[in-house]
Amino acid sequence: MVKETITFHTNTPEETESVGERIGQVLESGSVVALIGELGAGKTILTRGIARGLGVPDLVHSPTFTLIHEHQGRLPVYHFDLYRIGSTQELEDLGAETYFYGDGVCIVEWAERAASVLPPDHVEIRISGNDDRRTLEIHAYGPVSRRIIERVKAG
Repeated sequence: MVKETITFHTNTPEETESVGERIGQVLESGSVVALIGELGAGKTILTRGIARGLGVPDLVHSPTFTLIHEHQGRLPVYHFDLYRIGSTQELEDLGAETYFYGDGVCIVEWAERAASVLPPDHVEIRISGNDDRRTLEIHAYGPVSRRIIERVKAG
């Protein structure tokens, strides 16, 4: 059940990335961020901002062909892109649970393809819109994600 929600409207990729940075700054060890949106919605732009907020110094791009990219910031960051995943079994074979229940932060693009294996306590971000105008609906599922949403609201 959704316990907490916050919505942002952005008008440029830079604004979307800035919202991501704000989120990244308040994520904690073990956080899972599930991104849902159509192709081109801005999931990777948002991910780049989240990674920047976590102190990742390298450029973040979509790991479409490797499924997972690992980055180091103030916490380990595991960036999943499930666009090409065939089944949740494939995700399980990759050891996703080790990442999802580990000490790092997982950012999962196309998270709806992994709904059955995501931890119950996660942050879900639904991105909609077109061109540069986007709506980001951020939902908290559980006590850790509610705490994160409260920190994002506090600014």
